[in-house]
Amino acid sequence: MKNILIIGAGKSSAALIKYLLDKSDTEKLQLRIGDIATLYAEKLINKHPNATAIVLDVFNKKQRETEIKKADLVISMLPARFHIEVAKDCITFKKHMVTASYISREMKALDSQVKENGLVFMNEIGLDPGIDHMSAMQVIDRIKSNGGKMLLFESFCGGIVAPESDTNLWNYKFTWNPRNVVLAGQGGAAMFIQEGTYKYIPYHKLFRRTEFLKINDSGNFEAYANRDSLKYRSVYGLDDIPTMYRGTIRKVGFSRAWNIFVQLGMTDDSYTIQNSENMSYRDFVNLFLAYSPSDSVELKLRSYLKIDQDDLMWAKLVELDIFNAEKKIELKNATPAQMLQKILEDAWTLDADDKDMIVMQHLFGYELHGVKKQIESSFVVKGGNQIYTAMAKTVGLPVAIAALKILKKEIKTPGVQLPITKEVYEPILKELEEYGIVFKEKNVPYLGYNPNNVRG
Repeated sequence: MKNILIIGAGKSSAALIKYLLDKSDTEKLQLRIGDIATLYAEKLINKHPNATAIVLDVFNKKQRETEIKKADLVISMLPARFHIEVAKDCITFKKHMVTASYISREMKALDSQVKENGLVFMNEIGLDPGIDHMSAMQVIDRIKSNGGKMLLFESFCGGIVAPESDTNLWNYKFTWNPRNVVLAGQGGAAMFIQEGTYKYIPYHKLFRRTEFLKINDSGNFEAYANRDSLKYRSVYGLDDIPTMYRGTIRKVGFSRAWNIFVQLGMTDDSYTIQNSENMSYRDFVNLFLAYSPSDSVELKLRSYLKIDQDDLMWAKLVELDIFNAEKKIELKNATPAQMLQKILEDAWTLDADDKDMIVMQHLFGYELHGVKKQIESSFVVKGGNQIYTAMAKTVGLPVAIAALKILKKEIKTPGVQLPITKEVYEPILKELEEYGIVFKEKNVPYLGYNPNNVRG
């Protein structure tokens, strides 16, 4: 038997666990799924004989080491900042490791030790990052092998609610960690390059510098810039490319409305609010507005942000019940971002039968034999319900497939890595097609710089 330890059983783990359990008899797999609470893991296992849910506190060094020793491979589905101690233990006990998170500096620093021990530490193997890397490199490598010169690479991805479950004015529901949604775009300016010119968008302008997309007849979308597109030039072997841009997809109108929270300061996570647990939703909104003995919270907010009462932006705020004077935040010593998250979770949680949707699009501009060409590659995947979401599918399946291929020595190049080599991306993308994750490619006129978008 091959033993796999999965640390963390959150929203993205459902498809991961199902895939490995479905393969567990033929591949002789035994799973141990550790989390601070086992209820969700036990539900996913559903008494399968080849899996056990255990209470695991990743900060308990002795317990963590004991579990890692038993494993042949460790899958960490923890928040990215918690991977490093797991990684160090995996080196000590010579275990392979897989995560869906971006490679941190601390993780990258382990590369030489990982190689010395002949281990594979596969990172960035979820959706974004993950499927985006693999699908991009597949096309980039193909263009280069045919003699093409890359001129433009743009990549967009987003998790949204499917049309049949779209029941609010924001056209959005949470399909992954709500905290990451609330804090999106923070930590530095968005950086990209456009027609050879470097561009920077500060956080307070990010959600008003969007562009519009049409994808696979699935409707109109908008995208705001990811934090750092520039680092992927070297990762993808595109150091001299004139245009490189990565963005996050939302339905049209979301970013303009979200910008209200940004301008008020509600997404700030750097300080705590006194007496936050006793504040109402209405009190929370009033924190960010000027004092007035006569004007209502609603009037002050409309005046400050210059929103008319018949503006759709106003209707979106009202729909969140954000002016309710009875509902309490009930979070002690909370930051503004945490308080906003609580309000949004009340409004944007998927119902049991709701379906989410993942949308991804790549644009590849290149020159071949003196002619400029462009390829548009995209996919749309819908989830099944609140548990087996499209997000869980597109994050969890690549993780699971990579883990199994590492155990079977089909992926064997050692080191701390991301999935940008043919050894990794070709077999994983091929297997993902069996699960309905299929990119549609079409040749389109080379557009280059589009003067109608506003990101530049």
